[in-house]
Amino acid sequence: MTDNQGNEQKEKISRDVAVPADAAKTCPIAKGGEKLHFDITGMSCAACSSRVEKVTNALEEVDTAVVNLLKNTMEVTLAAGVEKHAAAAAIVHAVEDAGYGASTPEVEVKSSSNSLGSSARGANASAAKASEDAALAVKRRLTVSLAFLVPLMYVSMGGMMELPMPGFLAGHENGFVCALLQLLLSLPPLFINRVFFTRGLKALWMRAPNMDSLIAVGAGASFLYGVWVILKMASLAGMGRIEEGLALTHSLYFEGAAMIVTLITVGKFLEARAKGKTAGAIEALMALAPKEAVILVDGKEKVVPREAVKALDKVVLRTGATIPVDGVVIEGSGTVDESAMTGESVPVPKAAGDTLTGATLVASGHFVMKATKVGDETALAAIIRLVDEATSSKAPVARLADKVSGIFVPVVIAIAVVTLIVWLALGADFEFALTNAIAVLVISCPCALGLATPTTIMVGTGAGAKRGILFKSAAALEALGTVNAAYLDKTGTVTTGKPVVTGIEPATDSLEMPLLFAAGALENPSEHPLARAVVDEIKKRKLPVIPVTDFEQFEGRGITAKMGDKTYFAGNARLAEELYAPIPDNLAIKAQRAADAGETPIVVGIAGTGSTEGTAGAPGEVLGLIRIADAIKPDSKDAVAALKSLGLEVTMLTGDNERTAREIAARAGIESVVAGVRPDGKAAEIEKAKAAGERVVMVGDGVNDAPALAAATVGAAIGAGTDVAIASADVVLMRSSVFDVAAAIELSRATMRNIKENLFWAFIYNAIGIPIAAGVFASQGLTLNPMIAAAAMSLSSFSVVTNALRLRFFKPKFAPAGTATLLGGSNTEQSTHKQKEIIMKEKIVMIDGMHCGNCTARVEKALSALPGVASVKADLEKKCATVACEEFVTDEMLVQTVNSLGFKAGEVR
Repeated sequence: MTDNQGNEQKEKISRDVAVPADAAKTCPIAKGGEKLHFDITGMSCAACSSRVEKVTNALEEVDTAVVNLLKNTMEVTLAAGVEKHAAAAAIVHAVEDAGYGASTPEVEVKSSSNSLGSSARGANASAAKASEDAALAVKRRLTVSLAFLVPLMYVSMGGMMELPMPGFLAGHENGFVCALLQLLLSLPPLFINRVFFTRGLKALWMRAPNMDSLIAVGAGASFLYGVWVILKMASLAGMGRIEEGLALTHSLYFEGAAMIVTLITVGKFLEARAKGKTAGAIEALMALAPKEAVILVDGKEKVVPREAVKALDKVVLRTGATIPVDGVVIEGSGTVDESAMTGESVPVPKAAGDTLTGATLVASGHFVMKATKVGDETALAAIIRLVDEATSSKAPVARLADKVSGIFVPVVIAIAVVTLIVWLALGADFEFALTNAIAVLVISCPCALGLATPTTIMVGTGAGAKRGILFKSAAALEALGTVNAAYLDKTGTVTTGKPVVTGIEPATDSLEMPLLFAAGALENPSEHPLARAVVDEIKKRKLPVIPVTDFEQFEGRGITAKMGDKTYFAGNARLAEELYAPIPDNLAIKAQRAADAGETPIVVGIAGTGSTEGTAGAPGEVLGLIRIADAIKPDSKDAVAALKSLGLEVTMLTGDNERTAREIAARAGIESVVAGVRPDGKAAEIEKAKAAGERVVMVGDGVNDAPALAAATVGAAIGAGTDVAIASADVVLMRSSVFDVAAAIELSRATMRNIKENLFWAFIYNAIGIPIAAGVFASQGLTLNPMIAAAAMSLSSFSVVTNALRLRFFKPKFAPAGTATLLGGSNTEQSTHKQKEIIMKEKIVMIDGMHCGNCTARVEKALSALPGVASVKADLEKKCATVACEEFVTDEMLVQTVNSLGFKAGEVR
């Protein structure tokens, strides 16, 4: 489009668009960067999407517009200061004037014409539903086309193949009847597939030819040539030259016209079905959320649609229920299977005050939850939004296809015209010249070119989502495969981010239990992270916590409290010395070693007593040391090795001190360490690496990592991290494992490899097919019939989509042991990593109410379905069930399950 044409179009749109007087009230002024999403109909190839993008980007209300041919959508970024309703109306009219349909559910716009597919139904349908509808419509067209094509082919080819023919068609003398019958049989396939002609000829008239234009000209020329032959036969018969006219019955092209549109429709049907499969990831994500929820209204339970749940509603959850929205437990307790969101297959205990995430499963127990995030605010909705935005965006590699498709169709039409003229000039008969020209038009359809990139991007993004790897854009998916350096934050990325007890060092063997009792009692009232690590260790050992009095904290040193008539302390060596409890030499050495290893040693003991008048003070006693550290994640070392195997230089980037950082790095197998850096220093390190020619992936989880995530070539945020870190990143790792960085890089490289394969075959197909179709090799006896060209063209598009679908079976070479695939699936990959030993135990549940074999079968089936249960044997006579299960299976889980069946669970032994 020229500048003058663009200006004229803008003026036309400004005249046509009528904005309601109260539009400012209902549709506010857009801020820079605001987006509108449009459903586009009528597109058939890359030339179509290029045309829609071009006319939309020409509008002054539009900053940028990106069309997704696969999903038939367009994402428009509005210019600052424009009124949304006016902008949407201008975009709709511009797209309709270009010969396509446009609608947006975000702003109601009245269509100025009856353009194809601009109905509200199409605007509101999901991508998968739209694909199903398209496949069904194409299937109907295909069925009708085949119903008439088969007899048409029999009439036109039966005589030449010496097949039995009806009497009124047999013989040379019935040539006129055969010709007229072929004309009549070709009309239904051409009419039912008239969309090729309406769209194609309109696009041709507007000097923006597309794939439909090629089909319309090719099939139309075949049909019109057949009509011209019939007219010539009639003319010759009128002149008494009947035999000469009958000889032309073998020059009819009606079966060619019908065959072309039918074979193209076959390809469209296969393509539509394959397209539906590419949207499977989003559909699977949406299916995770339940359709209904149980809420409390005036103290009574009420079943409502999930969409009706509002913030602060009380939601009732029982064993086996899928949590509908995000919220906080206010009553009850139990366990929740969060594998759909985190990939962790072991159920997580939940009690009052704990958070619950929508789409996860109540494995056991009974909860009342207060809804905190509903609708589009839930974690699941955010994930779906990320996946959808990524599949709607355009990868940089797609620009090549866009540039080619913009000029491809006009060039093909020019080649077809030149082919016709050259062959006529060389003395070939018109039929041969026309056949070659039509073959050029049909073989050159750019469908495969337009589908090469978006199909692979959609499938690749979906494959990542299934493994908890969320790409925010197609550009991030493409860029990640090119990185050659990985910078990892320490806390929460390489390490767990949560201090844990790594060792108990009693002063003597007999003091271990006193040491643990004293430490648990002292640290229980404290909220310090190190104190919580000690308390967690005491709870894990199932030791009682002794109450204390006179609790006192000393800033930077530790705490003291009284138990009985003695004062106990827990803190550093300085506090111990102040309290007259010198540390024995063997413990002092161990404390120093712990500090050198990046651990924090806590000294626990009994405080001495000071001297009073007439009384000598008693020295204190050190009971021992407790070593605490932010331990590295179990899979960090293997994950770092995986990154190195992929050719990346790995560096730890942390604000921690040099000694601790290097110790942690050594355990994780990282040689390069940059320690003691502030948040702005992290970003500066990334910029320095980029300036040296490195393409960097930064992995982090904290607020202090956000600048570095934004500065990196690709920023990858740990899913359990802060909202700021996730917002600054290009990739979100839901499992919070560095292993997923390696998997994401593998997926990126596999996706780009798939795109290049698709582009190669799309280009090479046309590079080889067009010369053959034009008759360049006719002297060697190599020509291309238009019908074969149509079949080959249809299969090319189908093959591109099918090749992209191979990514659905992507499995990373590097993966941690025992992780579960998200979206409710399971990871069946074999791993060479040593599995943690599973400790089984046996429990006997007493059950009242079992009366027959059916009762025992129900109990066995229900209990066997619990996570961690290996086997169940119900005994009708003894009124009990013997359960072999893993350690994490609680008595409450078993009792709740039995009671839910209508029986009454008694004692669990």
